[in-house]
Amino acid sequence: MATIDARLRETVHLLGELLGRTIREQHGDSFLDKIERIRKGAKAARQGSREGATQLGETLDSLDESELLPMTRAFNQFLNLANIAEQYHRVRRRQADESEPFEATVLPDLLQRLKAAGHGADFIARQVGRLEVELVLTAHPTEVSRRTLIQKYDAIAAELAARDHTDLTDRELAQIELRLQRLIAEIWHTEEIRRNRPTPIEEAKWGFAAIENSLWQAVPNVLRQVDGVLFAATGLHLPLEAAPIRFASWMGGDRDGNPNVTAVVTREVLLLARSVAAELYLRDVENLITALSMQAASDELLAQSGESAEPYRALLKPLRERLMATRDWAATAASTGQRPSPAVLNDTDELRKPLELCYRSLHACGMGMIADGALLDCLRRTSSFGLSLVRLDVRQDAARHAAALGEITEYLGLGRYDQWDEARRLAFLQQELDSRRPLLPCNFRPSGETAEVLATCRVVAEAPATSLGSYVISMARAASDVLAVQLLLKETGLERPMRVVPLFETLDDLNHAAPVIDRLLGLHGYRRRLHGPQEVMIGYSDSAKDAGTTAAAWAQYRAQEELVEVCRQHGVELLLFHGRGGTVGRGGGPAHAAILSQPPGSVAGRFRTTEQGEMIRFKFGLPDIAEQNLNLYLAAVLEATLLPPPMPRPDWRALMDRLADQGVHAYRDVVRDHPQFLAYFRQATPEQELGRLPLGSRPAKRREGGIESLRAIPWIFAWTQTRLMLPAWLGWEQALSAALASEEGERLRTMRREWPFFSTRIDMLEMVLAKADAEVARRYDEHLVEASLQPLGEHLRDRLSQAVEVVLELTEQSELLDHSPQTQEAFSLRNTYLDPLHLMQIELLARSRQQQNPPESPLEQALLVSVAGIAAGLRNTG
Repeated sequence: MATIDARLRETVHLLGELLGRTIREQHGDSFLDKIERIRKGAKAARQGSREGATQLGETLDSLDESELLPMTRAFNQFLNLANIAEQYHRVRRRQADESEPFEATVLPDLLQRLKAAGHGADFIARQVGRLEVELVLTAHPTEVSRRTLIQKYDAIAAELAARDHTDLTDRELAQIELRLQRLIAEIWHTEEIRRNRPTPIEEAKWGFAAIENSLWQAVPNVLRQVDGVLFAATGLHLPLEAAPIRFASWMGGDRDGNPNVTAVVTREVLLLARSVAAELYLRDVENLITALSMQAASDELLAQSGESAEPYRALLKPLRERLMATRDWAATAASTGQRPSPAVLNDTDELRKPLELCYRSLHACGMGMIADGALLDCLRRTSSFGLSLVRLDVRQDAARHAAALGEITEYLGLGRYDQWDEARRLAFLQQELDSRRPLLPCNFRPSGETAEVLATCRVVAEAPATSLGSYVISMARAASDVLAVQLLLKETGLERPMRVVPLFETLDDLNHAAPVIDRLLGLHGYRRRLHGPQEVMIGYSDSAKDAGTTAAAWAQYRAQEELVEVCRQHGVELLLFHGRGGTVGRGGGPAHAAILSQPPGSVAGRFRTTEQGEMIRFKFGLPDIAEQNLNLYLAAVLEATLLPPPMPRPDWRALMDRLADQGVHAYRDVVRDHPQFLAYFRQATPEQELGRLPLGSRPAKRREGGIESLRAIPWIFAWTQTRLMLPAWLGWEQALSAALASEEGERLRTMRREWPFFSTRIDMLEMVLAKADAEVARRYDEHLVEASLQPLGEHLRDRLSQAVEVVLELTEQSELLDHSPQTQEAFSLRNTYLDPLHLMQIELLARSRQQQNPPESPLEQALLVSVAGIAAGLRNTG
């Protein structure tokens, strides 16, 4: 029985039909017939038909080389169009008899539960007003689709919205269909793959575009909804200055292993953000000047505006001039070095105060309806976005700071800092931080790498405090890593507090995170420099790559528990920064469930997390979709704060300890210790070819070497392409099997029912296993892997089957996702289009490895398009 909504089916069919017309126009009926034979053959083969498999294989084999690229593009674009249809379906118009989606009801339902739990109206309103959710936009894994195509996909969604009315005439429907046909033709005749890697500046522009095109509108809409829900539940409004949602960015600030991100780039991105923000506010203020033509005003406003028949316009026109000056200065300052004139806005209050004055005056004069429109939206934006649009984080590896200080101490005749033990480092750092004399002599001439570290610190020192977020130290392992950054910032002129944040990434680092923070907080003078919370970043993707998701997830949980306790003992507020990836294998997954599964006490009204690459588009690319996801974040953070999950029972902890121990051994036995694993990985997956995909500005590797040198993103991406999905499940199969064999099944089921942490992990494991496909992975092995390595692939597929079996036993289902037939059918439909792409990719990989082709050749382009298509079909890259 069909479970997918008929309207979604109809939309997918329409977009597919329009794509078919476009392909027929360029390639003719014969080529379109081949596409249909391949599609039908793939569908029949999935249902077990030998004839279908034969038809699929024969049709693919009949393609000549000139047909490979357009055929790959056809299946890729169908999957992209299906994604648009599914995404729009989430926010389509609801009929009168349809229930509201979960995202629309989650917050009002939560407020009612909070009242039922005994929380008073004042308390609830105060907690909502104090919420702080900061989403940190990152460029990696970068968006597979080109920005020009994303804009056309968004335009298609807008046409689907225009079409979503029951009273349209035949002529109106035909016009919409014509516009859709034109957009799809534009997409078909546009290359999917960039010819060159984006620069860090281009990545930053992509992030700013997501704000301009979607979040700029979504944020005030969400806050308007929150205010309405809060008032309905408590009789109180959201404070005007509340900023429960803010944004930060790593685009242009993350230099960890990316030589393309320099101090010059960071300064340019900071200025670019100021320019974009000023332009967006300028549009708002222009609209307000047009709208606020009324004459009645408060004495307070008239004292500012002077004698004027249109006092609001008189007040706002100078603000418009200052915004223009700010925009123009920020747009050119990177190249000219020009200092800001007095007209340039330097403080958000300079923008906010005239707007607030207008707001108060309108309310005082009985025009609150007008005040609570576009003017209120603009005020909400000033709280969330400030003058800088996003707060830029800076990230650098701890070893770079140690090397810079080593060069400095060696020049001073003190020896090499980077060769000292921790005690000596701390003694030196504390002494220098307390010293009033400079450490750096005038005639010191640093090496290029040290000069770049110092230049970055100078950019931080010179930038407005509100334009910066945190200074994140990757691969942090000791208290000295934090003090080293504080000293370098002090020596380059920083005179204000800045959050310096250790990032704990490996299993061992997570296990030692709490002792490091305990020592840090106990150091003489450190608390004096700590203004606000102690921020600590938890690394999800690298810890999962290091130890597998079983051990990594438990280590992340325990590290958070211990950090909460350490900060409580020191009387310091803790802010946890979650470096969650986009995929399950990198620690990603549904944000709402993930937040509610955090340890009790770890979410105290504040939550900071990364939003990665293509997930930014899927979650925030359209204003309506963004509103849904922002609602989920706010509701989850509020619930985790006021209705935290239960503490795990001691027997659950003991079992989780055993699962983690068995999981890490099972994972590392394969990934680290199997002598054939690296060779198998490189032959069975397109890992080497992914290095040629112009995905982002950052290299795929931190350095030359094996698996340990590979970044978490291409590591996940490669296994996703072959559908083995190995990083997301390897280790769970043996850990859960051992527990079930020890008659721990009932305890595991109790943990799944009663412990959100464990249930969320199992749900994400089930989802990724449903996306995995051992038969597809076997085909890669048969065609691409030498015979001596194929037994390893067979062994891994056996373990995948074992993982499926133990999850089915644990969840008491006959099939994965039995509880979600809609998701099952959606996967089934996608496989009809994914299977041909996998088969074409296998053939393209084989040909590419036999002969060297220039990157612009049709074969290489087809290979890269197949990568993008499979990523689109599975809705994830890395």
